[in-house]
Amino acid sequence: MSLTIPNFEYHRIPVADGVELNTAVGGSGIPIVLLHGFPQTHLMWRHVAAALAEDHSVIVPDLRGYGASDKPADAGETYSKRTMGADVVALARALGHERFALVGHDRGALVAFRTAMDHPDAVTHAAFLDVLPTLDTWNAMHGVSAAVGFHLFLMAQPVGLPETLIANSADDFFGYFLDLWTKNPDAIPREYRRAYLDASAAAVPSIVADYRATASIDIAHDQADADLGAQLAMPVSVVQQDWGAALGYDATALWKRWAPNLAHYTTDAGHFMAEESPAEIEAVIRELLAR
Repeated sequence: MSLTIPNFEYHRIPVADGVELNTAVGGSGIPIVLLHGFPQTHLMWRHVAAALAEDHSVIVPDLRGYGASDKPADAGETYSKRTMGADVVALARALGHERFALVGHDRGALVAFRTAMDHPDAVTHAAFLDVLPTLDTWNAMHGVSAAVGFHLFLMAQPVGLPETLIANSADDFFGYFLDLWTKNPDAIPREYRRAYLDASAAAVPSIVADYRATASIDIAHDQADADLGAQLAMPVSVVQQDWGAALGYDATALWKRWAPNLAHYTTDAGHFMAEESPAEIEAVIRELLAR
């Protein structure tokens, strides 16, 4: 039996031509969309989603290319964060919500960032967990410290090599990140770890396409906004590990350039903070929604 978020209903919702998103929906009230990261699925939100559903409408999809959502072949912009962000807006509208709060972790945070930039009238509040915007991520990666992000460079390579290398060692590759980035391994029980590994192994081409877009078209979109001085006007919260100290940048200052209405937090939890410290993440989201 496949794992689900208890007491949530599941739907396959069309968001674009030939693309449906597997989506868990629960609760009622002000809508919140939660976007997962790599190498995971919507299940990473199981604790936070259940808590928020006590008084909110909570929408938790698998991103296009991940989990049980559709995985179209890449055609250049198929996995740009602009395209994936349009999925999010279409998903919310299909469920009756023209405006919604948006929270993303890791890859989902990059999708959330682009969604908020492109659709400011739709996103009322935004939270980003353990990332920098795409443009700043690449600018922060330099010298031997960039080895921590080796997968970014691997999946930026032309079609063929990264897909082959990863597919031939999928459990080792995806499991490496689940292990390395977790401070409390018990936060991801064996059955969830297995679900993440299986889902990722079944989605290698689309996961690589998602990352490849981050080394190309996503940079162009961020740079265009930076050149215009575009910013996020809505309340924004960011929760990160202290990567700035490790890699030599001021995370709060980088985010402040994009989001003047910013609350920036560092956490003692590992990268998978929604599973390792769900009460902390729930509290950050509730504080954000109160602003």
